[in-house]
Amino acid sequence: MNEEKRKVLEMLSQGKITVEEADKLLAALGESTAEPELDAAGKRVWKYLRVQVEPGPGSESREKVNVRVPRKLIQAGLKFAAFIPQHAQGQVNQALKEKGINVDLAKITPQDLEDIISNLDDMTVEVDGAEKVRVFCE
Repeated sequence: MNEEKRKVLEMLSQGKITVEEADKLLAALGESTAEPELDAAGKRVWKYLRVQVEPGPGSESREKVNVRVPRKLIQAGLKFAAFIPQHAQGQVNQALKEKGINVDLAKITPQDLEDIISNLDDMTVEVDGAEKVRVFCE
């Protein structure tokens, strides 16, 4: 049993949610954990990039973040970068570098994006015990 399903059952047993709410949550979890689609080469085809942030035991905040970005939106963003005028690409790259993102927009290919995201698998990072950040594809 995965962690999300266990949390739903714990909330149900503690009376925090109703049986109907638990049923809906479990159904939603079942959809997101279905067998992944594979391409002709047997490689997993992802549809969403998911980022979840949960407060850790040392966090003052109890807010959670759950973002699901469609693959097509990410690919469209990559194509959009091609419309940035040549003279402005240097400025954009410099601004990104100042923010700690060292990339050259002119050199990113769709295959690069595919490789980066599909190789994330399930990455979890804990930030000083205050937050837990999970990035994965589904």
